[in-house]
Amino acid sequence: MFILNDYELQSYINEDVPYFDLTTYLQEASDKQSRLDIFTREEVMVSCSEEASRIAQLLGCEIVSCLSSKTKAHKGDVILSFKGDYEKVHQAWRLAQVLLEYSCKIATYTHEMKSEIDSVNDHCELLGTRKTFPFTKRFSIKSIMIGGAMPHRLGLSETILLFPQHRTVYASLEEFYEAIEAFKVKAPEKKIVVESHTLDDAKALMHHGADVLQLDKLAIDLVEATVAYRNEHFKEIKILVTGGINLSNVKSYAQTGVDGVVTSAMYLCGLSDIGTKMEVYN
Repeated sequence: MFILNDYELQSYINEDVPYFDLTTYLQEASDKQSRLDIFTREEVMVSCSEEASRIAQLLGCEIVSCLSSKTKAHKGDVILSFKGDYEKVHQAWRLAQVLLEYSCKIATYTHEMKSEIDSVNDHCELLGTRKTFPFTKRFSIKSIMIGGAMPHRLGLSETILLFPQHRTVYASLEEFYEAIEAFKVKAPEKKIVVESHTLDDAKALMHHGADVLQLDKLAIDLVEATVAYRNEHFKEIKILVTGGINLSNVKSYAQTGVDGVVTSAMYLCGLSDIGTKMEVYN
C-alpha cells in the first residue's frame, strides 16, 4: 500500500495554515500544553490514520495513540490522539479530523459494498473508477483500497478501454469490430476492454476478440443473458458492469455472475461522524 508523502501532506497543511493560526495567536496561550483525542461516533473502517498522525507530527505534535488503517473502530473509540503546544495542537486539529472524516467514510462504504458482493459472488471484484474529485486521486484511491476495492483505471496510459466515443472514427460498426484484432497485435501484453450497451453488441464483441466487456447501464436481465452467453461460448472473457451502481443495488448486479463492478459511488458517500475532545494543561 502506498502512502501520501510529506510533500503532499505539507501542501495540505499550507492550504489551511499559510502563516499561523490567528485565533490562537490572539489568545496568547503559547505557554499552555494541550491534548486532542479524535474519536468516532459510529462504526467505521479506519483509513489514512497514518497520514493524519503524520500531519500532527509535521506541526510539532507528539502522537499518543493511533489506530492502524483497516482497523474496525466502534462508537466511542479514539482513532488518533496527540499532544503538544496549545497552538500547534489547534493547527493540526481540523486538518487531521477532516482527513479522517472523508477517508474513513470512503473506506467504510467501500467495505460495505465489497461485503455485499462477497455474500453472493466470491469471484467478483469491486473496482473504483478514475472519476475521483479533482486533486484528490491519491487520497481517494488509497481509501478505497483500504476498504477492499481495486482501482479500475488509474489513468489513460494504464489500460485500453474503448467507449462508444472511440467508435465514431470508424466508417461502420463492422470496421470497429475488425479493428479489435489489430489492437491485440499492437498491444500484446494488454487486455482489450470495450464498453457495450446492448446484448447484441456484447455478443458481437465476444466473437471479435474483446478480452473484457464493460456493460454500462444494462438492465439486470440483459446482464444475466450476457453472462450466460459468455459462460456457454467464451469462458475466458471477463464481464464488468457499471453505471449507477451503489450500496443499494450492488448485490443485485453481483448476483448475475459478473467478474467486476465498476463504480464511483465510494467517492461521493459523504463524511464519517467523527468528533474530538481537547484537554488543556500547563
